[in-house]
Amino acid sequence: MQEEKRAYLELHIAVFLFGFTAILGDLIQLSALVMVWWRVLITSASLLLLIRVGRVMKAFTRAQILRFMGIGVLVALHWVAFYGAIKLSNASITLICMATTSFFTSLIEPVVMRQRVRWYELMLGLLIIPGMALIVGSTDASMNTGILVGLASAFLAAFFATLNKKYIRQSYEMGITFLELGSAWLFLCLVLPFYLFFSETPVQMLPVSLTDWGYLLVLSLLCTTLAYVLALRALNHLTAFASNLTVNLEPVYGILLAWILLRENEELTPGFYLGGTVILLAVFSYPLIRRWRRKRGLEA
Repeated sequence: MQEEKRAYLELHIAVFLFGFTAILGDLIQLSALVMVWWRVLITSASLLLLIRVGRVMKAFTRAQILRFMGIGVLVALHWVAFYGAIKLSNASITLICMATTSFFTSLIEPVVMRQRVRWYELMLGLLIIPGMALIVGSTDASMNTGILVGLASAFLAAFFATLNKKYIRQSYEMGITFLELGSAWLFLCLVLPFYLFFSETPVQMLPVSLTDWGYLLVLSLLCTTLAYVLALRALNHLTAFASNLTVNLEPVYGILLAWILLRENEELTPGFYLGGTVILLAVFSYPLIRRWRRKRGLEA
């Protein structure tokens, strides 16, 4: 239980940092793909100061290395979709879309982990659907594309988090982080030339100001390197579903920050808040139901 409590604490710290990434994504004046390219480049470079590449190669088999690199590609796609959704709508709407991660996890985890479906996980996941319907119905139609991209980002987050849970048996979190984020950068290096060639407008590759450079460093070092390692450590002691439900607090932290720093509350309607409340009720219900079932001896 002590390890589980520490895991929840570390995960909540990570989630707060993840919530701040949406604000930074709105503030940094770069396209989503270029921003993520810089983010994983700086993060991977910082990890080279903390790990030995030779140790990473020895710590994992070739199959494990390829597996974590594949997960890194999913991480890259998730982040590109996440920041793309912010550019197409706003930070608050994108963060609420990310709360659907628990619904996608309730469908993906039983298949990937080859375990039985827990009825209450599926029901709580389904409760998120009417919440999203309220949000979509109350926002301007011009933001619908951003909502769809945000939902795609949530699906990818559920997928790579579940795969991490399945293969996280190794305790070398820093090595896994390096493999995943390093492969995310390599993948984006392959995609970037096509993006530059087919873009209808000139693509800005360098941040325009020292402020943007500062935002990028905070995004990469605190909100990625530190947060990612903490999240991976927590997965050793939490289920992927419990982890993703905790990550659903990201909208709470992020929306509060968006209100304070970006004043996005002026753009949001009562339907958004009602839908967000439904989603967050599902999030907070999970640990209560799980604790009740444990006390009754219905679950280990």
